[in-house]
Amino acid sequence: MHGLMMNYPLTLAQVLEHARHIHSSKRVTTLLPDQTFHSYDYTTLYERVKRLANAITQLGVIQPGDRVGTYASNTYQHLELYYALPCSGAVLHPLNVRLTAVQLARIVQEAEDKVIFVDGAFTDQFDELRKKIECEQIVHFNTSSAHPSVAYEQLISEADPIYSWDIPDENWAMGLCYTSGTQGEPRGVLYTHRSMFLHTLAVNQADVFGLTEMDIVMPLVPMFHAMAWGLPYASMFAGADMVLPGAKSVCIADLIAETGVTVAAGVPTIWAKVYPELSERKRDISTLRRLIVGGEAMPSALIEAYEKNLGVEICHAWGMTEMSPTGTFSKLRGAHQNLSDAEKWRIKAKQGQPIPGVELRLAAETSNGFTKLPWDGEVSGELQVRSPWTASRYYNIEPTTEHFTPDGWLRTGDIATVDIDGYMQIVDRAKALIRSGGESISSVALEASLLKHPSVLEAAVIGVPDEEWGERPLAVVTLSQPIRADISDTFKQHLAVEFPKFWIPDRFVVVDEIPKTSVGKSDKRAILEQFASENLRDRSSAA
Repeated sequence: MHGLMMNYPLTLAQVLEHARHIHSSKRVTTLLPDQTFHSYDYTTLYERVKRLANAITQLGVIQPGDRVGTYASNTYQHLELYYALPCSGAVLHPLNVRLTAVQLARIVQEAEDKVIFVDGAFTDQFDELRKKIECEQIVHFNTSSAHPSVAYEQLISEADPIYSWDIPDENWAMGLCYTSGTQGEPRGVLYTHRSMFLHTLAVNQADVFGLTEMDIVMPLVPMFHAMAWGLPYASMFAGADMVLPGAKSVCIADLIAETGVTVAAGVPTIWAKVYPELSERKRDISTLRRLIVGGEAMPSALIEAYEKNLGVEICHAWGMTEMSPTGTFSKLRGAHQNLSDAEKWRIKAKQGQPIPGVELRLAAETSNGFTKLPWDGEVSGELQVRSPWTASRYYNIEPTTEHFTPDGWLRTGDIATVDIDGYMQIVDRAKALIRSGGESISSVALEASLLKHPSVLEAAVIGVPDEEWGERPLAVVTLSQPIRADISDTFKQHLAVEFPKFWIPDRFVVVDEIPKTSVGKSDKRAILEQFASENLRDRSSAA
């Protein structure tokens, strides 16, 4: 028996309409390349989005379902495209500006982007890509240079301000994002209006992002990285003001102080680098109440420093491009309030509980399929997930058992534990476990321990080929302060407190900067390429 409730498509147009009618005076502020601010309210944004939707149609090359690329930073124009493209029936395709022209050319070709909107901050960079792709139209914004292309502001000014949203099917595609390619070639994930609408509702729960209309939200996570973690939609649905940092590197402390940011989001690398300038307290950052951290695990020592010294709450989030992207969120429960500070920070260092709507399971692969593993905080297994906003397959790729289970769960490629309260902790990537003499060594655990050392700023551990043991761990670190003692002895003694002897790396390398992927994670493939051959040469010469 069916119920008697209204049933109409859940689309992003409803997010925009709600923001316009209920939160019309809220503002979007963008830091421009000349370090001045551009600011307007939701009403102006709404009117420009409607004009832009008409302009997109009037280009004459975009049909419903066509993919439209954006090669841009976090700006108000990019935010307008986040709404105008999906709400007009096109598919938003944010291009990762940190990828090479060769990588992006393959992605653009596979996506068949009809039009690409280009931020003037990346014009020269985009010109390299332009030589390698076929695209019917290029639209530039934030540039004064002459280009043989359509100008963004001209499109908007000449377009009709009246536009009626018409997305009849909530399962219509709204966005296409490609994975970062840390485990192989980037793969496309095609989101729907329904999936992103439901993801927006879920992350705005009080125990998830918990955004309110009193917040001023600054996504430092790039808008090309998994839809900026859904913040462009979650912020406007909640009625929060937004601060967009643009393309230029800026003093984050100054930006927080000048705009009154209350919630900011970014990868741990950013917060590690920003902490010294925030802790100096030369500017008033008292408005900042919460940091949403994802991409990699944030060291418990850094969590402690922010919460104890700055009074800023740290909330770990975990997810994947395939999950729109949020899967878990780490906040303390009522039962944790009487724990010691050290125990609280230990819990907060975990990746957290599944957010409402997300299901997790731990599994071990057997000859007959998968065996479900217990949630006891000890047993680790392959992390598998499903939710209404998780991909069921990749774009233009037939589903395989490598990525999806026969009963429809996404195989994340992560090895994790889940405790009795449902707090998940990543132990390692399945493909990143170091196999030494038949035993598994967790690179993530070694990295977490190294980051507890007061002199270590960043750490990455990889497995390098070894003739005797198959693989041996090698640690690459950056230092926050010099160490006068022998580096290897210092770190070996530090790790020996927690790990057996065979886990401890044979070699420690100090570098000025650890190579990063396009989304700010440690690029272990690049590190391996750089140091594996050196490691073999060292062993050969020693012999």
